Amino acid sequence: MFVLDTITHRLKAGCATMAYPDGPAPALPDRHGGALRVDGAKCADGCTACVPVCPTEAIAREAGKPVALDLGRCLFCGECVAACPSKAIVQTRDHRLAVRRREDLVLGAPGQEELRLAAALDAQMKKLLGRSLRLRQVSAGGCGACEADINVLGTIGWDLGRFGIQYVASPRHADGLIITGPVSKGMELALKKTWDAVPGPKIAIAVGACAISGGPFVGHAETCQGADSVVPIDLYIPGCPPHPLTILDGLLRIIGRLEGKAAGEAPDGKVMAG
Repeated sequence: MFVLDTITHRLKAGCATMAYPDGPAPALPDRHGGALRVDGAKCADGCTACVPVCPTEAIAREAGKPVALDLGRCLFCGECVAACPSKAIVQTRDHRLAVRRREDLVLGAPGQEELRLAAALDAQMKKLLGRSLRLRQVSAGGCGACEADINVLGTIGWDLGRFGIQYVASPRHADGLIITGPVSKGMELALKKTWDAVPGPKIAIAVGACAISGGPFVGHAETCQGADSVVPIDLYIPGCPPHPLTILDGLLRIIGRLEGKAAGEAPDGKVMAG
């Protein structure tokens, strides 16, 4: 009887796992503005209204130059959007934020108004991985927020394992590391040893503003200002914390599972305005 009740319940519940990326992406919550877009041409001469409101100094503007917004430092608090009188900085509601190069997170220059999204690994690495990925997660002084959103991907609603992506207990069983936190001085050696224990060829992924730049701890003497000061990073996923959909999007991009599927993406990898 118990078995029949269980089967009946499962049939009524149906499939709880989202169809993405074969179906539409889930909508971001109202409080999440998604990726930012910066149109430096709209900046009024000498205007720096957005600069002092940024809590991590992610925005700078040199005399005679357009504003520069570093999404690697950005906490996505939206203060700059509210402060900008010319609407040069706007929220796009786009969940896609992952990039392969650190410099691609700096927006504002002509031709760099929007993110150039991450491309897949090279053909040799993709062949070795076999369209799968085993990752050892390292919390290098994180607050727990990025770690929580990484863990969410393992739940039934997301089912990360269906893409061949799994978290493993030992770096010796991993293809790479997924790193959170600003890398405190106390975790520097631990991160280095964990990286050394991963058999090559290997990759490293920095998740969240802390792991990319130090986030709210940028400039603090007891942090390493992000993971790329300790290990080479192959994928940067900004946010504080990144939405689980943003993390999933980045992971799928690097193993080539989103090629030709991302609606609204230009052929050169840039996010198209909606």
